[in-house]
Amino acid sequence: MCGIVGWIDWNEDLRQQGPVVMSMARKLAARGPDAEGLWTSPHAAFGHRRLVVVDPAGGAQPMVRAKGGRNYVLTYNGELYNTEELRQELLARGYAFQGHSDTEVLLTAYIEWGPACVDRLNGIFAFGIWSDADQTLFLARDRMGVKPLFYAERGGAFLFASEIKALLAHPLIKPEVDESGLAEVLILGPARTPGFGVFKGVSEVKAGHCLTLDRSGRRSRPYWVLDSHEHPDDLDDTVARVRELVVDTVERQLVSDVPIATFLSGGLDSSAITAIAANALKRDGLGPLTTFEVDYADNARFFHPTAFQPNPDSPYARLMSQAFGTNHNLFVFDTSDLVDGLGPATLARDLPGMADVDSSLYVFSREIKNKATVALSGESADEVFGGYPWFYREEALNSGTFPWALKSQARAALLKPEVRRRLRAEEYVAERYREALDEVPRLPGEDPLEARRRELFYLNISRFMPVLLDRKDRMSMAWGLEVRVPFCDHRLVEYVWNIPWEMKTVDGQAKGVLRRAMEGILPEKVRTRRKSPYPKTHNPAYLSATQHLLLDRLNDPHSPLQSLLDVEAVHGLVERSREAATGSPWFGQLMDDAQFFGYLVQVDTWMCEYGVEVAI
Repeated sequence: MCGIVGWIDWNEDLRQQGPVVMSMARKLAARGPDAEGLWTSPHAAFGHRRLVVVDPAGGAQPMVRAKGGRNYVLTYNGELYNTEELRQELLARGYAFQGHSDTEVLLTAYIEWGPACVDRLNGIFAFGIWSDADQTLFLARDRMGVKPLFYAERGGAFLFASEIKALLAHPLIKPEVDESGLAEVLILGPARTPGFGVFKGVSEVKAGHCLTLDRSGRRSRPYWVLDSHEHPDDLDDTVARVRELVVDTVERQLVSDVPIATFLSGGLDSSAITAIAANALKRDGLGPLTTFEVDYADNARFFHPTAFQPNPDSPYARLMSQAFGTNHNLFVFDTSDLVDGLGPATLARDLPGMADVDSSLYVFSREIKNKATVALSGESADEVFGGYPWFYREEALNSGTFPWALKSQARAALLKPEVRRRLRAEEYVAERYREALDEVPRLPGEDPLEARRRELFYLNISRFMPVLLDRKDRMSMAWGLEVRVPFCDHRLVEYVWNIPWEMKTVDGQAKGVLRRAMEGILPEKVRTRRKSPYPKTHNPAYLSATQHLLLDRLNDPHSPLQSLLDVEAVHGLVERSREAATGSPWFGQLMDDAQFFGYLVQVDTWMCEYGVEVAI
């Protein structure tokens, strides 16, 4: 994986702007610690930071290739998993290759098929291609939005980058937020509306979209959308197809010229990936697989089962490691690690995130990077197969809002009354929710309950999954660790999308169809285990730490929180949390009081470190 930046300008000679472009690219040095590159022309300039995974000698960027006297230039972040199929097709069409990188295959695919090349790609990617003869920029982002891509326009300048921090390094882009930006952070956050970059005038290339820019203007379109239709297969064929897709997807994603590993929590999703990967490496004489697990000091002592987290992970991770002979690594983090990581995790994400759920992955990725450069992770299986508790709970099904954000009103009540009015807090959430429902690809004649579950699946894939994908990308790439997510393979997502609920939950189990598909691959204790989310600390010391951190910020007259929050109301919430938990999660299934206080601390850090100017 890598970091990309670009600047298109019809009014300025960009051949003189290399230092500015490289200053943007160097903000992404953590994404690409191995090399950097610059390409400039009169009206287009690209910068690149490279993490070497495939073809160290032949994959340097920005990459330039020519055909028929026309030059094409690529800056690319990602990985293609059907590189060899595309290469063989392009060879048959008369092309030759200088190396074996997917970068060269991608650029050649664009030269041959133009923007339609995205329809042929299987992978995770964000890239920009400049056609010098046409004076045209083409940007594209993968179907699930695994890899990030932001842009901004200022006068005649069009800027794009992997992360917002690189855009802010350009002198034209200021760290300003308006009412919508604040509402995203204070009410929706850490979720974010697709396409919205929070900072004023900063936008995001949406997942599954491409963008074309030339002298006549900017045009964006979706090249991939979910299609709703009757599921054609019976249960046995469905299970077989899911198994085939999952196995093929994991094995495709093992390609690498550097060490590869898996995250292993002992849950169904990471265990499925680990088992398939371990078997494939053993078959090919490349084992053993290296696996990584995270836990927290004193979790065994303080863990209490809940509906969201029914059992601890470690026993199941050990069982998996023993069953598949992996080289297993357990990292145990203390409260201080999680607290100390809150600030760096905010800077890595460019926004407030999931508190210790982010910071734990941040420090976890740091440790993994010492032993591996590429890892596979189980993100997105719950969104795709329906694993979250809110798929089953009546209050979530009938909530009339995002089911992971049932406390939006309580959050709004913590704002100063004038801020709440200016942001139209409750109305803002309602509008974003209606917009999301308007996008759902309906199936005419579908049973009302099945139609409602289809809505939930769409909300999860398009609105909740990006929160976790952002987290995974930013926390891992902050250390130059490439994390691949097999359950985001678009072929698998397309197929599972139309599987009816009774098949998805066959045997009366969440993700039942995936569990059946893993028969004979996973140990039964793991295959039938109830869902348990990404592990978090249960140590009360973390709650105490975030309480004190937040109160310190609130007592600082220079804190930007002073102008946004009803300080007395937040003090009251902190005091109530000292006695008992204040109710259901503030966000998702993991963000309880301790995490919400950590989130508010991250809001303060973000506003201070980025010099955020509030324009409301």
